[in-house]
Amino acid sequence: MTDPLLAHATEYGRMYARSTSETFSVPSITTVIGQQAHDLDGWFGYMGASSLAKDPELPQHLSSPAKMRQAVNRAAKAAEVYRDDAARRGDRVHGYCEQVALRALGRPHRVDEARAELVSNGEEAFAARFDEWWELYRVEPIAPEITVWNASVGYAGTLDLVAKIGGRVCLIDYKTKGTTRDGTVKPLDNKVVMQLVAGMKAEESLVDPVAGEWEPWQYGENPILLAVAIGETEVRPQRANPDVLKHYWWKFCALKRVWEMSADVSSAGTALLPVAPPSYPAAAAVAGSTKLA
Repeated sequence: MTDPLLAHATEYGRMYARSTSETFSVPSITTVIGQQAHDLDGWFGYMGASSLAKDPELPQHLSSPAKMRQAVNRAAKAAEVYRDDAARRGDRVHGYCEQVALRALGRPHRVDEARAELVSNGEEAFAARFDEWWELYRVEPIAPEITVWNASVGYAGTLDLVAKIGGRVCLIDYKTKGTTRDGTVKPLDNKVVMQLVAGMKAEESLVDPVAGEWEPWQYGENPILLAVAIGETEVRPQRANPDVLKHYWWKFCALKRVWEMSADVSSAGTALLPVAPPSYPAAAAVAGSTKLA
């Protein structure tokens, strides 16, 4: 997957600049959406317990407190390892999807290399299912990995693909998903609608990242917003319901405000200050008293 030239990792999350010679100034779409609270305590606990239970050396560790602590520490990191592995897998699958689009546009591409990387990681099924979907829906790519900007609200992002399907312009976001117990691709999270509607509401798209050249956004007028779940057994596209778009847009704008306030709080200075005990004047000693003044 092509890493956007204008994107930067910062203490405030992923942010974008207007050109390669300018500093970053607005958050990414995914950074804004990330302001939404997510309760993952149960998942982290399950992943840790599951990892420990599956440790083949667990019986031997039980007699050694030191080895048991090591096993527990490894299990505690299981969720992070799983998350990082899933992110790398998603990058590989997205990279393949991008190369397929570039090939269809007649541009230089690395389809064979991208597919070989999936094969080497045991992930060829993702590519096979994607190819089937691409042919079945007769996808006509217009712009893969296109960076967009909205100055009014203050955000930027990179869309996976702008394409035509059935004669309609579609803004497409790919999500690499696992497989359920019944063999279907895992469902999409509704928050992908926020990601898509934020892309639709863009005001400009990038032409030249080095020169900082942008042009008016051409694909915001009534496109189909398509979330595509890519799995090993199937690819399932789903359209964002037009009736709910305004609500997800308002929520996105509210989360952008949360991001701004969080950034202000972070840069405002120390939040909690030490307090010294109060000082009182020493009490005068009473005549004849044996107590210390």
